[in-house]
Amino acid sequence: MSAPRIQLSLEGHARVYQPGETLRGHFSVDGVEPRNVRAIELSVLWHTHGKGDEDMSVHHFERIELAGGDASVLRRPRHFQSELPKSPLSYAGMIVRICWCVRVRVFVTRGKDLTLETPFQLGTVPTPQPIAT
Repeated sequence: MSAPRIQLSLEGHARVYQPGETLRGHFSVDGVEPRNVRAIELSVLWHTHGKGDEDMSVHHFERIELAGGDASVLRRPRHFQSELPKSPLSYAGMIVRICWCVRVRVFVTRGKDLTLETPFQLGTVPTPQPIAT
């Protein structure tokens, strides 16, 4: 069996979406024995990083419980969609960044869980420029 991997694709827009648009995509999992997978979670979320505390919020969440050992459940592309909110918009500031992504997590019974994040941009906020002194 090949190495475990997650494939995740977002549709259109070169990964730049506007508030109110519908984010669509699909994912699949390969290289994992279906009987060893407990569940798969898909999240559309944002998080901050930079100075100060980091924040995170999940906008959309799906959990798929796997019953039985049907390998096609994992390998067959699973489609998802979520209407994107008005805020917070993606932001790349000098002190803090707001980052959006789609995250797929595969929880296995043995070994290390698998995680894949695909970033995207929500809205268009100009990059701040340093103040000339």
